[in-house]
Amino acid sequence: MVGKILIVDDVATNRIVMKVKLSAAGYRPVLAADGAACLALAARELPDLILMDLTLPDMTGLDLLRRLRADPVTRTIPVVMLTATNDGDARVQAFRAGVDDFLCKPLEGQVLLARIRAFMRARDQIDGFDTSKIGLPAFGMAEAAPIFIAPGTIAIVAQRSETAMRLRQEMALYLTDRVVIMTADEALSEGLKSDASPDVFLIEADIGGAAGGLQLMSELRSRTNTRHAAMCILVPTGASIGAAMAFDLGANDLIAATLPPEEAALRLVRLLLRKREADAARASVQDGLRLAMIDPLTGLHNRRYGIAQLAAIAERAHKDGTGYAVMVVDLDRFKSVNDRWGHAAGDAVLVELAGRLSRNLRNDDLLARIGGEEFLIALPDTDLPEARAIAERLCQAVQQDVVRLSDNIKIQVTVSIGLAISSGPGVPAAHDTVSDIVDRADRALLIAKSEGRNQVTISRNAA
Repeated sequence: MVGKILIVDDVATNRIVMKVKLSAAGYRPVLAADGAACLALAARELPDLILMDLTLPDMTGLDLLRRLRADPVTRTIPVVMLTATNDGDARVQAFRAGVDDFLCKPLEGQVLLARIRAFMRARDQIDGFDTSKIGLPAFGMAEAAPIFIAPGTIAIVAQRSETAMRLRQEMALYLTDRVVIMTADEALSEGLKSDASPDVFLIEADIGGAAGGLQLMSELRSRTNTRHAAMCILVPTGASIGAAMAFDLGANDLIAATLPPEEAALRLVRLLLRKREADAARASVQDGLRLAMIDPLTGLHNRRYGIAQLAAIAERAHKDGTGYAVMVVDLDRFKSVNDRWGHAAGDAVLVELAGRLSRNLRNDDLLARIGGEEFLIALPDTDLPEARAIAERLCQAVQQDVVRLSDNIKIQVTVSIGLAISSGPGVPAAHDTVSDIVDRADRALLIAKSEGRNQVTISRNAA
């Protein structure tokens, strides 16, 4: 199954027909006959999409939509409203209440399925991550919206500038976001820029020729800086464009040129909101991945990432026939810093130490915090004399300047370092494993501590 869809309709025949169509397409339908059942199922099942009728026996579809959007558990679930009437006022009210699309019955099967596929892509393709697989709900993690949201940018790309200017003027009463006018070439150039690109593109379907808008949309989808923008196709009267094809090529919505300006604007605003939610989801995933490998205090890699990177360094060294060095670095008498000046002072010392170590290593060297005051360093393609010189330089860099907490508090700190070299000339190959070399460096560190601290001790196997 590729998604769970909640069908809300008071007519049993309609529910059954829709269930058969969606099941045949590989979806898992969930059925509700009224608004109350929808609210209960939506909160329990958390469907990927809700298809609901405008008219229900216990409440209107608009009231149900408002209740779904007011509940933090269900507020981000995409909702498509289905109705047999093409009431313009009802459509506007639905978009004001937060509907994602408004379709009139009877529905063309292939267009509906293409529309559903577009929603499923939005669910799954958040920078390559399906957030549901890592325990994060899609579309913004159901967090409360920030108090202040900066205006977004909507770009209108049309064949004629007069068309774009008319659209911008007509929708101006209903938009608070920035609307810019671009040519096709200017839109493509946005994909090459590293700064902020438009959040939503409204592209005329026949720009540059029949289906030229779809080709432009595909090009924008392929570029790093515009691939996450929401794409809306403007369909002029008489334009030959397959709606199903447009959705499958990446369109988030289609807007007819004859659509009232208010509904067109509300559709663009809804796309902008969904785009922001997707951006927030990607940022949350990226932050989670970053926190999984970064020590929050020092900004260095943490133990898990450090050991994994050390394994990668060891594997490369084995393939290339080169050696590498490992150091375990420990801050001397760190407990006395915490006991005398407090843990805030201790944290400041650790941050300063991390900076001094980092500034005295090469770009390809690995530095990770693996314990309270303990650090791991790996030096790729490094022999013993070079590694010893680097270790001694680190000791000197740490002790040469005091750590200044304030004008009145200056702390002198030193480190002890245990050094081990991977198998190579003079070093038995049996010890060329990550766990063994770290263990040898750790034992060398204990010797450095016991023999007076503030010194480098080399593992006897590497001496």
